[in-house]
Parts: sequence; C-alpha cells; structure tokens
Amino acid sequence: MKALLLQGPNTAFELVEMPDPIAGPGEAVARVITCGSGLTIQHIKAGRRAAKFPRIIGHEITAEIVAVGPAVTGLAVGDGVTAYYYLNCGYCGWCLANLEPLCVNTGGNVGSDCDGGYAEYIKLPAHIFIKLPEGLDYKAHPAEIGIITDAVATPYKVLRRARIKPGETIAIFGAGGGVGIHQVMMAKWARARVIAIDVAVEKFDACRKAGADVVLDPGSCDVVAAMLDLTSGAGVDVVIDYVSATSTLEAGVKALGRHGRLVTLGGAGQPFRVSAREMLAKEQDLLGSRYVTRNEILETFAIVARGEVWPLVTDVRPLRQAEAIHEQLERGEVTGRAALRIAG
Repeated sequence: MKALLLQGPNTAFELVEMPDPIAGPGEAVARVITCGSGLTIQHIKAGRRAAKFPRIIGHEITAEIVAVGPAVTGLAVGDGVTAYYYLNCGYCGWCLANLEPLCVNTGGNVGSDCDGGYAEYIKLPAHIFIKLPEGLDYKAHPAEIGIITDAVATPYKVLRRARIKPGETIAIFGAGGGVGIHQVMMAKWARARVIAIDVAVEKFDACRKAGADVVLDPGSCDVVAAMLDLTSGAGVDVVIDYVSATSTLEAGVKALGRHGRLVTLGGAGQPFRVSAREMLAKEQDLLGSRYVTRNEILETFAIVARGEVWPLVTDVRPLRQAEAIHEQLERGEVTGRAALRIAG
C-alpha cells in the first residue's frame, strides 16, 4: 500500500510502499477514502506532541472495511466506518460507563501510538472502528463525514459539559481554528449568542457565516472590557478556550458572570491565576473537557444526518500534496478543516 511515513518529528513526509496490513484476532482492516488534516496531527509532525516514530499519522478517517480477523463481531466487509481517536480498552469501569476518554488501560491514540489514516489501508482493534449510519452519505461526502468524530463531536460535547442553554452568551477563544469554528457552529445550533474571539481577522467572515453574532480581535481591543460591555456589565455565561494560554484563560475568567463556566480544551495548556473569592461569590465553574465518548459521536452523527449542521472542509488534496497542506496548517491558513483524499 501507499503511505505517508514520518521518520521522526519535524521531518517531511515520505510517500512509500508498505505491506498491506493483515487483520489478526480481534482486528479489522479498512480501505481509507479520506483523512482529515488538523492541528492535532500537525503538532505531531512538528514535534510538539509525542508519538512513536516512524509513524503514519491521521485519525479523522472515512473508510470501508476490507477484512476482519477471527473473533470479530459487529463489523463486516463493505461497512462504512470511521475511527475512535482513543485506543481505549473497552472493558474497564470507565469504558463500561461510556466514559471512554477516561480509560485506565488506554493504549494512546490512533495516528500517534499506532499507524493512522495517511495510508491506503488502516488496521485497528475492531472495537475502535465506528460504523457510519445510513443517514450519512459517506461516499458522496467522505471528507466532511470523516472529520465529524473530532472537529464537530468535540464542540458538541462542550455544549453538554458546560450545560449551555438557549439564550446564553458564549465566548470562544480560538474561534477561527479548525475545531473553534465548529464550536461557533454548534453554539449557534444550541441557540446561544456567540462571541468569536481570534487574532486571525481574515477568518472573521467565516466565523460570522458559522453563526458568530460578534467577532473580537484581542490585538485591537480589550477583550474583557468588550465582553463586559456586550453583556451590559453582567459578564458572559460561558467561555470556551481552544487557545488555553495564560492570557486567554485569565481574560476568560475575568469576563465570566454569575454562575459562569469556563471550559479549557487542548491548546497551550498553560497555568493561570484565578480568584477563589470571585469563584465563590459568583458560584463559577472551571472545567476541563477531553475527547468525546462514542455515544457523543453517535449523537453528533444524528445531528449532521438531519441536516442541522454541516462540517466545514475547505481544502481536499491528494496524498502527494500533504506537505503543502501541513505547511498551511502550521501558518494557520486553513479555514475549518483540510483533508487528504487517499482512495481514488
């Protein structure tokens, strides 16, 4: 099979021929149609996120099962599938409670601890594959369907984690990013008032099209003062921070109103200071939100299948142009998601 191989961090992709994977007991092999290209895997390529090299990266796949190993049930050749990002065990207490991101026996992640979707075929433990529902036409829209498991499902989880209600005011730091712009979309789907915050002013039009009521550039205004002004001094109900730098987290906390919730996801993950007195007085919540559960993926599939939201993919290219896509990701020039077309 053809595959894009990374020999180490901060190296160029090598387009190589590798043996086709063979499904062993409890495993399945799928033919990859498309694979999403986002910052998570660019961080691996750039050496900012740990991985075991040499490695085939990528996890936002649309694929079809071509082989199943012994003792595999629930999958058949020809099934349209995607992949769960975490290599969860499936049998610990957290997995059985449908809280797979907290699995105590995790094997890591698809595309960093095992080979991922930047190849013609992918082999995974069979339970890591997720069958695509009939309501999603993955053959007509493989790139869009493949990114749902991360770029759309993650924001959907945040709506639940932050208990977002219709009419609330939601501020999103990093709103122009690949997941951030889908958070704008999902917050508007939840009938919230959305404030999009980003330094990439060239992405403001896309944020507005995704549903932002207001856009703010922290490089040209005092965002805390602006958020307080936009809420008549009451403060916002929820801050969602995809940047998670000290400056954005502290700004977010200062802009929270009574019973406000701040959610941090990924990004820089830097420490920040918060007033315990203010948290107490206003009964505020500081929350972390990891990757999604399988149930949340299935619920997001249903939302997309009903046509209530649609993933934003703005650039789909063949394998040989992966390097150019990742250069654009590194420069922050991709709006929504990009993807590689693997098959065909």
